Amino acid sequence: MTSFASVDDVAARLAEVGYLADRRLATTVFLQAELGKPVLLEGPAGVGKTELAKSLAAATGRRLLRLQCYEGQDETKALYDWDYGKQMLYTQLLREKIGAIVEDAGDLREAVDRIGAQDSVFFSERFLAARPLLEAVRSPEPVVLLVDEVDRADEALEAVLLEMLAEQQVSVPELGTFTAAHPPYVVLTSNNTRDLSAALKRRCLHLFLDYPSAARELDIIRSKKTGLADALAGHLVDVVRGLRGLGLRKPPSISETIDWARTLAVLGATELEPGLLEDTISVVAKYEKDVERAAAALPKLVAGEEVAAENEGAALRGERDRPGRHGPGYYGEKQQPAPGDEHGRVRQVSTSQGARSFTANLGRPRRA
Repeated sequence: MTSFASVDDVAARLAEVGYLADRRLATTVFLQAELGKPVLLEGPAGVGKTELAKSLAAATGRRLLRLQCYEGQDETKALYDWDYGKQMLYTQLLREKIGAIVEDAGDLREAVDRIGAQDSVFFSERFLAARPLLEAVRSPEPVVLLVDEVDRADEALEAVLLEMLAEQQVSVPELGTFTAAHPPYVVLTSNNTRDLSAALKRRCLHLFLDYPSAARELDIIRSKKTGLADALAGHLVDVVRGLRGLGLRKPPSISETIDWARTLAVLGATELEPGLLEDTISVVAKYEKDVERAAAALPKLVAGEEVAAENEGAALRGERDRPGRHGPGYYGEKQQPAPGDEHGRVRQVSTSQGARSFTANLGRPRRA
């Protein structure tokens, strides 16, 4: 693995694999490589957060490992699990050997003690099913670890992440602590659907990715070789930026602009006609009211006229970003006193929460 020589080297090597990074983003990636710290990218969906991790892996020749987060996800899907099926198979195959170990035991207690002495055989690396976090630490080669949409996971998973992000190690109670021989490049992404803990943010370099300027967005479309003529692509960028100003519930992302350009190229568009854009508006508008509002605005946007925004979509996005929207007690916020309770209560998330959680789960049947 070759490290980056400078900030300009970061930008150049990412550009070689099709990712156009501005100076601020290139600086953040360079600092990540030099300081060995994870990067947390927050911002709207479709602005290139996930794509950065993929491009970073391609630019550095590292293998990409991805942990896709979702609601209700537990530690066994992120860290490791025991391969219970394999353990049971070995137990059956070694039944005679197990019988020989206990055949001359004086009583049941002695037999149990003899079998218990063999626990380390069945809780060894042979039966360890590594998930992305542990796999990134144990990898014999350098990797890029993408923890995608971490805001969708529960706060308990954040607690599990803390040890790995701070120490680049993972603790397995039965085996000890695994420390990364090659510290991974870690990229966390968030669409800001909920607040992340201060403990998580403190361990990361933080960067907010927003929609790019018109010139940079046009450069991105050109770099993707959509097949759409440059003049039309530039006009399309102006239309999309106009749609983003309408206050839609879900504004068009950069990736959707690229998809729209490819769609128009496939349809053989030689100019941007309101009718053709309306026929394909569902490429960038994903809600019925957004489709209706965007379609109504297209003639003016194509003509280069300004269109007044409506407040409904902007209000929805504003509510999503409002601090404290998750209610009292979220990550240590003070709660309102309950009836008969003089003091507000504080909800804490500790770094040991994850360890307690999967220690309590040892020996439980594996969920489907």
